[in-house]
Amino acid sequence: MHVQEILKEYLELHGYWVLFIGTFLEGEAILLLAGFIAFQGYLNILGVICTAWAGSFLGDQFYFYLGRFKGRGLLKRFHFIARKFREALKLIEKYGNFVAFISRFTYGFRIVLPIILGITNLAPRTFLWINLVSALTWAVVFSLGGYLFGKSASLLLDNVSNYEHYLVLALFGFIFTAWCVHAYHVWKLKKPARERLARIRNIHISRKG
Repeated sequence: MHVQEILKEYLELHGYWVLFIGTFLEGEAILLLAGFIAFQGYLNILGVICTAWAGSFLGDQFYFYLGRFKGRGLLKRFHFIARKFREALKLIEKYGNFVAFISRFTYGFRIVLPIILGITNLAPRTFLWINLVSALTWAVVFSLGGYLFGKSASLLLDNVSNYEHYLVLALFGFIFTAWCVHAYHVWKLKKPARERLARIRNIHISRKG
């Protein structure tokens, strides 16, 4: 049996489960890749969207109720959640319930925001409906992003299957570059705060000396 046929059978059997678990936990990279694989014919694009929708929705519901029942303990145990908590409160004050919609689109808050929203007084039913719409929007956007990436490549290349390994690497390269640019932007925004903290520490050290 040809390697490509083996890969296709494997993805048809297990690809949706892998996608479900990936979108339950995080998901942008694996969903873009799944969209591209759907263009290749290994998966069905509608199946990809529905699987990603279910995984993303159930993931955020889990994190929300984790925050509702265990949130206070998590704040005490995990310092990074406590740090994100203060930043998340500013977002909630600025955007209100809309934060529940954009949480999965925000770098660094994908998992933490639903937990923090669970700690707040946001009604579970309100979060459920917002989460349903947000998860569907997210699933459609990133699934079609990967699918259209393959479609665009097919307009430039005679036989996409001969270049699929290079296209997958290019897709991951794009994701990594976007992540680096965003991370640098966040780091630059926080630079003044780090400099103020460094000055305060130097003042304390000089006083002790």
